[in-house]
Amino acid sequence: MVMSEDRLHELAAENIRLKKMVSALMDRAEQGLSADGSGFSLFETTIMLERQIKARTQALEVALHDNEQINRALLAAKQQLEQEKDEQSKLIDKLAEIHSQLLQAEKLASIGQLAAGVAHEINNPIGFVNSNLGTLKGYVADLLGLIDAYQAVEEQLPDSPQKDILAAERQRVDLAFLRQDVVDLLAESIDGAGRVRHIVQDLRDFSRTGEVSWEAADLHAGLDSTLNLLASELRDKAEIVREYGELPRVECIPSQINQVFMNLLGNAAHAIAGHGTITLRSGCAGDQVWISVTDTGAGIAADHLAKIFDPFFTTRPVGKGSGLGLSMAYRIVDQHHGRIDVSSQPGQGSCFTIWLPIRQQAA
Repeated sequence: MVMSEDRLHELAAENIRLKKMVSALMDRAEQGLSADGSGFSLFETTIMLERQIKARTQALEVALHDNEQINRALLAAKQQLEQEKDEQSKLIDKLAEIHSQLLQAEKLASIGQLAAGVAHEINNPIGFVNSNLGTLKGYVADLLGLIDAYQAVEEQLPDSPQKDILAAERQRVDLAFLRQDVVDLLAESIDGAGRVRHIVQDLRDFSRTGEVSWEAADLHAGLDSTLNLLASELRDKAEIVREYGELPRVECIPSQINQVFMNLLGNAAHAIAGHGTITLRSGCAGDQVWISVTDTGAGIAADHLAKIFDPFFTTRPVGKGSGLGLSMAYRIVDQHHGRIDVSSQPGQGSCFTIWLPIRQQAA
């Protein structure tokens, strides 16, 4: 039973009143005993009042004790409720993060499947185009050789109207220019077909977003293939400077690490307002490797550094970014038992450094 504070105040006031009564009675008893020696009834009354006071005091102490326990229980319940509320809030935030990551992973898987299909469809025609260009190059060389032979014989023929016709026709088509230009065109076409085939292969490698197999991969090759895919976006934004060190093959999921590279390079490009520089460095330290992406962009404010890996946090205008790129990069690197270090100065650019173990430890 919970005793109200008004009742407690009444008991305390009554206790004080009884004590005053006892004190007054004791004084009167002493005065009466000294006057006529008769105070037995007054003494009994005093004893009875003392017993009542003692009983009331004990009841008051019990009530105070019970009230204190109830207050403590209420305080503990309140603290537990607040703790549960905080835990629920964190759980809701975590669920929202997981939900967004699942949506992003599903989107990447869909894009990966689409890219793989497109790459496969492009790879077939570009294969025979490349093969046909190689064959055509041989045919053109043979035809040019035949023309040289005809021209050598023509010079030995006597002058005649037919010889004049051949000379006029050779001048009309500008054979010397055609001979050089057709070779250049073939060379450029073969080079272009090779570049398309290389881009398609990079796209096929990058689009393996659904694969979760661990393998020893060349991180430089993955970074270069990602740069090829972003070439059109980076070409007008920044000059790419490669300062690669010596790296061993690293045990990882290559498609996921390529996704990290793409997110960091995309962020670096968006951070540059006009035209700047993106510098890529790499190295090895003990049982870990590192790759850094440094830009000459706007930099990151100090109060934003602690939040850049939070889901949905972005400094870009509304509709220009989802705020999931760095969050996903952080999650992938964390799943590889690595880390991402960030250093930035507003107005001077930013540097993101990925640290990865060379070998994954057995679970």
